[in-house]
Amino acid sequence: MTVFGELAETDGDNEFKAWLSKLMDAKQEIVSFVSSRRQNQPTGEFAGYLKGSFNLSLVIKFNDGGPKPVIRFPKPGHTATAFREEKVRNEVNFLELMREKTTIPVPRVLIWGTTEDSPQRLGPFMIMDYVDGTSLATLLKQPTQTGQDEVILATDVDDTKLDYVYDQLADYTLQLSQLDFSTIGAISKTPSSNGWAASSRALTYNMNELHTVVSNYPTDGLPTSPFTSAKDFLHSLADEHLLISRYCFADTGPFKPYCDDLQPTNMLADPNTFRITAVLDWEFTNSMPAQFSYHPPWWLLLLGPDMWLEHHSIEEFVTRYVPRMEQFLRALERGESEGNTLLSVKMRDSWATGRFWFDYGIRKSFDIDAVYWAALHKEGDDALDDGMREEMEKLVDVKMEQLKAYDAECQVRFP
Repeated sequence: MTVFGELAETDGDNEFKAWLSKLMDAKQEIVSFVSSRRQNQPTGEFAGYLKGSFNLSLVIKFNDGGPKPVIRFPKPGHTATAFREEKVRNEVNFLELMREKTTIPVPRVLIWGTTEDSPQRLGPFMIMDYVDGTSLATLLKQPTQTGQDEVILATDVDDTKLDYVYDQLADYTLQLSQLDFSTIGAISKTPSSNGWAASSRALTYNMNELHTVVSNYPTDGLPTSPFTSAKDFLHSLADEHLLISRYCFADTGPFKPYCDDLQPTNMLADPNTFRITAVLDWEFTNSMPAQFSYHPPWWLLLLGPDMWLEHHSIEEFVTRYVPRMEQFLRALERGESEGNTLLSVKMRDSWATGRFWFDYGIRKSFDIDAVYWAALHKEGDDALDDGMREEMEKLVDVKMEQLKAYDAECQVRFP
């Protein structure tokens, strides 16, 4: 895995700490703000924080005994400032789509607003229903010694319980796969038709990561509108033409909803029954090339493939992943109906052909090198013609100069 930029991470952490101090000072004002938007305006009381990678939520309880809401803000410094309102708007739209078109349990958004609408201009926000439950990853993970240990699927997990979890998740996967869009981008309701379309650019997990952990990451190359073909979208991610032609197979759509961050960590479940009560954090969901939806889930072992490659090996990953993949695909088969090419068949083909690894790598700027050499490299791919070799040598020279400048700035900032 490529190391994140220490300068950018430090700047982001400092930005977040300053914002957090401002939020804590305004805590009672936030409670009053939420209460004022509740019918009859009951007296509210702060009931705790919910902390995530990109968001911070405050739980509010009322003296009338009504249901508790949460108000959620994207964390500046961990969510790029330029993306905060776009991220919130995209998620609000997608949650509405989920409630309208699927039975996937998602929180109900009561109200949302921009930075200008928020108390103390803390940022764009959503006020949602609070949902009880325990993180699904917590219920399924191997017991750990400390909170810093890797979150990995327990080797002795009860197969009956896991089958029940997979049946639910397979159902959600099938429902998402039945939604079609003609372009690649963020999904919103079309006012003229009251239908749904991918009508603005895709905001992805990877875009946010690049803008929060890479110093001075250029913004002039970002997409500004939806894409109409999978190849155009993939070329916007990387100029690896050979691999794109090898692994891109459905160019013109229809395109499918895909969430970069859909995983058990972002799901709540009843700790006694393992019934999933909420699927959270849809902010990086877009209409994407259909092949992204045709892969077996990358999160079946909880720990992502990128972290397996960094701390373990691809052989260990495959040994543990394939049995769980087959278990999930059996759950998918139980939910499939006869007719068109079955999603389970497409997922097996994705794994067999290596498209699983290609699409995982191309979405992960910091991990694509490790993914390529572990899973995608073919004999002969490293043969460079004279022109490519000359360009590579120029690039190496540029990168070494950039590294010198970066090291010099780090010595000044962190003596």
